[in-house]
Amino acid sequence: MARPWEADPTASFALRLGKTAKEAGISPTTHCPDIWELDNGDVAVIGRDMTAVYSSRLPPDVTIAVDERLVVVPGSMFRAAKQDVPRVE
Repeated sequence: MARPWEADPTASFALRLGKTAKEAGISPTTHCPDIWELDNGDVAVIGRDMTAVYSSRLPPDVTIAVDERLVVVPGSMFRAAKQDVPRVE
C-alpha cells in the first residue's frame, strides 16, 4: 500500500525556523537541536531520537513506521519557531 506522503530526499534546507540552539540558550554551540523548513515546504527537525523510549507509551491511534523516528526538541525551541510558521486556516 502506498503512503499518502513520502519525504523528498532531494529537498534542500531553505529557512531556519526560530533560533539556533545557541541563540535559544540551549547549547553553547549552534549544534542540535534545530528546526528547518525545506525548499518543498516540508519541515526537518533535528533532536534526540526517543523512539525506543516512547514506543511502548504511544496513544492508541499513533504508530511509528519502521523507517520513522520520534524526535524530541526542547519546547522553548519549538515556541521560538512559532513566529516563523505561518498560521494555516
